[in-house]
Amino acid sequence: MGSVLIAIKRFLKNRNTVTILAIIASLGVLYAAYHFRIKKATDPVNVAYATKEIGPRTLITSDMVAIKKVPGGVVKGNAIVNKNSIVGKYVSNDAVIPKNSLFYNDMVVEWDDMPSSEFENIKDCYTVYALKVDSETTYGNSIFPGNYIDLYYETSKVVNKQPVVWFGKFIESIQVLSVTDSQGNNVFETNGDPKTPAHLLFAVPNRVFRLLKIAERSGGKIIPVQRNSNYSKNPKETRIVNSTIEQHIRSYAVNDELFQLDKAETGRCSE
Repeated sequence: MGSVLIAIKRFLKNRNTVTILAIIASLGVLYAAYHFRIKKATDPVNVAYATKEIGPRTLITSDMVAIKKVPGGVVKGNAIVNKNSIVGKYVSNDAVIPKNSLFYNDMVVEWDDMPSSEFENIKDCYTVYALKVDSETTYGNSIFPGNYIDLYYETSKVVNKQPVVWFGKFIESIQVLSVTDSQGNNVFETNGDPKTPAHLLFAVPNRVFRLLKIAERSGGKIIPVQRNSNYSKNPKETRIVNSTIEQHIRSYAVNDELFQLDKAETGRCSE
């Protein structure tokens, strides 16, 4: 028996033996951790999801929320899994929850945390403008509050006695505040069929607002152009990007309007 113990001690004192045992132990730990992560990512868990598309500022009722099993890896850290934590709250002002989507903390708020108006945080020297639209110009009603868009200008002019279509980007990086129907109702704030969009509402610097109002009688069209999600996540300052279009629109202004536009360029802002 004593000889066996001595042999075991010699075996354990051998450096090669210790190294091998350490490697085996490390592999065991790595395997256990990997197995745990795989199990966590693949084991099904119950999670709440939207049974229909839910628009901004909409009260979330019980019939809009259901429970389904999904792989655990699908559920991100800020997903809400408990149905009772969702029902009775509202979709936030700048969110749309698609059908079959999970609910996330930044999309769902208490009514008291909801801004009283989409326009209460408008910057100084900015004015709200309502652009006339329809389902076609909003890409099938897919421009949502919070999206950043560009505005293009289209008109026709005569060159060498021939009509020529003139089209180009006019203003970039405008945040949509609201989309309303002809009665002024939020088209997404509904529990039934979506309403038909009639206006995109957004805030622009006073000078840009005046140019847009003058453009309304220029015979041209102001066209909203949707951009991708990165454009909205990394917005630029709202600005005019085409001086030729600007000068064309200014040619329709009366003297007082031109004075106000020039004043806005040099002063803090034009009242």
